[in-house]
Amino acid sequence: MTKLLEANNLGKRFGQQTAVSDINIHLSRGEVLGFLGPNGAGKSTTMKMLSGNLAPTNGQILINGVDLLEQPKQAKAHIGYLPETPPLYRELTVREFLVFCGRLNLLAGKPLRIAVDRVIERCGLGDVQHRLIGQLSKGFQQRVGIAQAIVHHPAVVILDEPTSGLDPIQIRDIRHLIREVANEHSVILSTHILPEVQMLCDRVQIIAHGQLLFSDSIDALSKQMHASSLQVQLANAPSVSELSAIAGVVSVQTIADSTFRLHYQPDNDPTERLVSLAVANGWQLRQLVAEQHSLEDVFMKIVQREENSKDA
Repeated sequence: MTKLLEANNLGKRFGQQTAVSDINIHLSRGEVLGFLGPNGAGKSTTMKMLSGNLAPTNGQILINGVDLLEQPKQAKAHIGYLPETPPLYRELTVREFLVFCGRLNLLAGKPLRIAVDRVIERCGLGDVQHRLIGQLSKGFQQRVGIAQAIVHHPAVVILDEPTSGLDPIQIRDIRHLIREVANEHSVILSTHILPEVQMLCDRVQIIAHGQLLFSDSIDALSKQMHASSLQVQLANAPSVSELSAIAGVVSVQTIADSTFRLHYQPDNDPTERLVSLAVANGWQLRQLVAEQHSLEDVFMKIVQREENSKDA
């Protein structure tokens, strides 16, 4: 697949403080990449570097094959950027502002009119196009922010916390708009909202303390969410050692006198063996529940794994 964005060994230091350390990012045509991390993880710093608004301390950034540091004007022509605080001129109408943004991206005449009409329609701004931006709701202002990012039809669109501060209805509408944008552009979505990544993205990269901890597909992340423990209740319970001896069981946790949690490797589910042994040995199986891990659980496990490795 054609790589529209490549960042290699990207790092940023502010004095003695390291904000981002040797991160590698790539984005292929048609992909939506979720850049996920808690507040203060280094997400916005990374987005500012990728968009050319902040010079990295080290590393290389290629946008559609053009080096962002060596040829910034040419590279930025392929980028659309929505920072966490949209860069809106509140005293302009929506159409005036989008015309201004189009001109900044060297559009003029008929191509400019066509581009502005297109993004007004795509972003659902037709009914408010002649209203002052300062009079719009936060949700519509965010739509205007996305419209300015795509008015010049860039190859790569970078969205930094695009649903921050919105109410639930506005969040739903903006997420729908992002899915629409992803049909024609490659998108990097920076967020700390876990379900947002799950709903919108093809791949995910997780950052914490300025370091990249996870980089894989949403499917791979989902596999980590699959059950890897069973909660079992047995009327005539065997000993913990007998449960531990079942093939596939890694460890056994006693919850109550007759209730246990059996941990196992995701690729070696002992459910069938457990049921067979319960029947054969008269354990009287009363409850068997596969425990599901939430995306939050997986995220915290990945972050804590890194913190534990630092402490070791």
